Amino acid sequence: MSGNDFAEGNQITLLHSGKEYFPALELAIDSASQEIHLETYIFQYDATGTRIAAALKRAAQRGVAVHLLIDGFGSFGLSKAVIQEMLAAGVRVLIYRQEVFSFQLKRYHLRRMHRKLAVMDASVAFVGGINIIDDCYEPDARFPRFDYAVKVEGPLLKKIHAATRRLWMLVAWVYFKKRWTDFLPVTVNSQPVGHQRASFVIRDNIRNRRSIERNYLKSIAAARREIILANAYFLPGKRFRQALILAAQRGVSVILLLQGKSEYRLQHYAMHALYGHFLEAGIHIHEYRRGYLHAKVAVIDSIWSTVGSSNIDPFSLLLAREANVIVNDQGFAAELRSSLQQALQESQPVLLHSWKNRSRFKRSLNWICYYLLRMLQGLLGYRQE
Repeated sequence: MSGNDFAEGNQITLLHSGKEYFPALELAIDSASQEIHLETYIFQYDATGTRIAAALKRAAQRGVAVHLLIDGFGSFGLSKAVIQEMLAAGVRVLIYRQEVFSFQLKRYHLRRMHRKLAVMDASVAFVGGINIIDDCYEPDARFPRFDYAVKVEGPLLKKIHAATRRLWMLVAWVYFKKRWTDFLPVTVNSQPVGHQRASFVIRDNIRNRRSIERNYLKSIAAARREIILANAYFLPGKRFRQALILAAQRGVSVILLLQGKSEYRLQHYAMHALYGHFLEAGIHIHEYRRGYLHAKVAVIDSIWSTVGSSNIDPFSLLLAREANVIVNDQGFAAELRSSLQQALQESQPVLLHSWKNRSRFKRSLNWICYYLLRMLQGLLGYRQE
């Protein structure tokens, strides 16, 4: 599943936030006749979660083999009663690394299933960064989360379908649910349906440890005109930082659209520690404060694009299971770039002279948080280059 392993003839449709994603997902669930796989980090039983759970139950009751894989930490709040209701309706539910007690800071517990994937009848798939949760879940949210997913049709489905089945089998074996791995003989609809060239890239702790990061680095190194990168949690390692700085030094316009609203304070303040280096190198930084930025996307030279679940931080790049789609297509890149340009206009630019004039307390706080995260990373035995 390397980044060079592209499939031709796909139709990749960009979906903007939950407003477009959830209706498309529900319609695909209701249209399924054989098999459904849904993976999500967070499954919140709010209005959106209730709606998707109802669609899954409807599918199971009409004889569709429904597989729901949720993360044990991200979906810790999903009650046993709700899970039992889905099981009773025929939905097969598995929990990736179930948290029985409160979360503990151990390497095992930090290896999360952060993917957001859905495959119906091996004929349509969804990949992106959107969890099963209301777009305006946060109490102070006046605008929906800024995020993306893609709808995939065509030959790329073969790899996405295989990846969802493989992970389901691994988790089922852990829970001694071997009978749940007797999959229906579904024929993957991998006929060409469009003209887009795309690749499916995962990150795991076996063969694909650095697949997503390598694809980013390769594309950044090849950039000649423009890099626009939007990321919710941005704390890159040395190689990634250097790649962006080198791009800016050779005349590439490098633009970072980052989270402006503090959701997890330690990560948020640690991210700010790197702003000075980027700004001094000529990299443009914009903070999105209209709502919560949850996107994990990039557009390079108006042709290379990626949409997925992977942040540019140690947790996504070194620990979690992630999944991204990479698209080499000018039309798709133009649509994503236009959406990001609109978000940039609604964001607050970070200016070098203002950043340098921050108080000593704020600068110290940023570096304390940064080194705390790096120390934690070292204690867990991980090194981000």
